[in-house]
Amino acid sequence: MLGLDYKTPHSLSFKVLSNTESTGKMTSLTAKDKNNVRSFWAIVSGKAEDIGMDALARMLIVYPQTKTYFAHWKDLSPGSAPVKKHGITVMNGVGFAVEKIDDLKAGLLNLSELHAFTLRVDPANFKILSHNILVVLAIMFPNDFTPEVHVSMDKFLAALALALAEKYR
Repeated sequence: MLGLDYKTPHSLSFKVLSNTESTGKMTSLTAKDKNNVRSFWAIVSGKAEDIGMDALARMLIVYPQTKTYFAHWKDLSPGSAPVKKHGITVMNGVGFAVEKIDDLKAGLLNLSELHAFTLRVDPANFKILSHNILVVLAIMFPNDFTPEVHVSMDKFLAALALALAEKYR
């Protein structure tokens, strides 16, 4: 794995590791990453509905090609009932993945099959939504979304996206 060291103006040093984009392999979550994800999820899960709604709304605006999967919705605007409902569904899935963090591939097998065979979602969209979730988490929880948590959440969401894409292979 490629690692880059960064130092902030406040003498905080952290290492950014590459994720699955370059290798296509499951991102390795260390015990510390898993602990960071679980601890951070405990903080943010009470706002999961707002996180999901905002992340999904951002995805639909910033990546308009993703709207094709929701063409049956009458209203795709931020805060609309369908966006809110699906945002909740997405974040419930993230919460479920946190519970299955020790074996995401097996834990998310049913969701992978659903998205591959029934919903036929392009797996590239999992990465797009993961990015938007990270953006929303950083905005909503600036004090808790430390560089260390950022790296762990990024690795976790990359691993989650890869696990969801498992049945596409």
